[in-house]
Amino acid sequence: MTATGASESVGARGAPVTGPWWWARRRSAVLDVLLAVASGLECMFEGVRFAQEAQLPELLGLFFGLVAGPVLLVRRRWPVAVVLVSIAVMPAEMGGLLSVVGLYTLAASEVPRRITALLAGMTVAGTLVTTFLSMRQDIAAQEDFNPPVWFVPAMSLAVGLVLTAPPVLWGLYVGARRRLVESLRERADGLERELSLLADRAEERAEWARNEERTRIAREMHDVVAHRVSLMVVHAAALQAVALKDPEKASKNAGLVGDMGRQALTELREMLGVLRTAEGSAVRGAAGSDAPERLAAVASRARLKAEPEAAESGAGARVAAPVRPVGSAAAPVSGAEVDPEGPCLADLGVLVGESRAAGMAVELSVEGAGEGESASGRRYGAGVEQTVYRVVQEALTNVHKHAPGARARVRLAHREGELAVQVENGPSEGGAADAGLPSGGNGLVGMRERVTALGGVFVSGPTEAGGFRVSAVVPAPVPAG
Repeated sequence: MTATGASESVGARGAPVTGPWWWARRRSAVLDVLLAVASGLECMFEGVRFAQEAQLPELLGLFFGLVAGPVLLVRRRWPVAVVLVSIAVMPAEMGGLLSVVGLYTLAASEVPRRITALLAGMTVAGTLVTTFLSMRQDIAAQEDFNPPVWFVPAMSLAVGLVLTAPPVLWGLYVGARRRLVESLRERADGLERELSLLADRAEERAEWARNEERTRIAREMHDVVAHRVSLMVVHAAALQAVALKDPEKASKNAGLVGDMGRQALTELREMLGVLRTAEGSAVRGAAGSDAPERLAAVASRARLKAEPEAAESGAGARVAAPVRPVGSAAAPVSGAEVDPEGPCLADLGVLVGESRAAGMAVELSVEGAGEGESASGRRYGAGVEQTVYRVVQEALTNVHKHAPGARARVRLAHREGELAVQVENGPSEGGAADAGLPSGGNGLVGMRERVTALGGVFVSGPTEAGGFRVSAVVPAPVPAG
């Protein structure tokens, strides 16, 4: 709607505009045409009567009414012009319908209220003067009717208010209701857009969470199973090499392979069982957050069951439970967020012993070690120690896979506020080829994710001597008490 009252031809809430010109709908055009025809007939009749009273040609009055009446056709486009025309023809006592409909349209439009009040006041004044003069002439023509002095002004004012106030008030009400409906529609459209945006964001977050859970579950299974399977392959290769030369050693290696295989299968079955039982809950949106924690608990139980068997076989093998990365969005589960029975720095000796039992020459050195370990053997938080343990475990597994026969060195450095670990191996001795173990490229990725989740730094790459080095620095403040 412009300052002159011109309205935009818009449909209802996104509906296409089907009417011609400035009409939003065809029925609005039909209504205005009917009103214009009625107003034209009225103005022509009143124009002929005015011409007769003024002793003018009737054709002039008829033409004047034919021009003024159909102005209602443009009432939606220019309501101010319609009201001005109705005020202009008032002296000829014409345009009753034109005045009423014009005032209603003006009040219902977006024309400033001061303009509406001004034109309504002019209409009241014009009606008052016209009615006053007409009634004075009628009373003067009747000799037997002598009303009091206040009668004519009061009746003129009443007629002016009756012909002006109702259409103006009704137009103001309809305009206010229309604006309210439009504002409600805009708010509803805004809410729909916001809900759509929130739904899209929720879907993105759900997809991100699903990907995170898949990554975490894959990392946990990789940490728990891959190391033991890699040792199995190494022992199997050693068994093949000494089967004829040293039957006693071959028998020992066969026992180790069997024990490790049984432990790996037990852990794998329990983890897959957790995933199957969690699948139904994940559909309801509940299992996606606790599956890795349940995997951690399963791995912990598998480690506890595996320790006696490993001790009896003399391998010193120990299955370590996976750790839930610190800072994950998943809700904590009691006893599973960071497994208190999981591996710690004190278990690095056992881990190195496993690799030595598989035939690898491994050197372990610790720098800056001091007092501060708790009764459980931990000096730092469980998440920190388990992360360092996993880095060493995966690094040694990669040495078994890709550099069989190479010498390895594990260095652990206790510094103020941080813990540094480095695993470096030389080239394979005697030009030994790759062990042929499958690798999905997840080992280094998993180590990096664990370290960066704690706010640490992880670096890996080949050395100048032809080996490979893995280094990690993890923030490790000593917990109080």
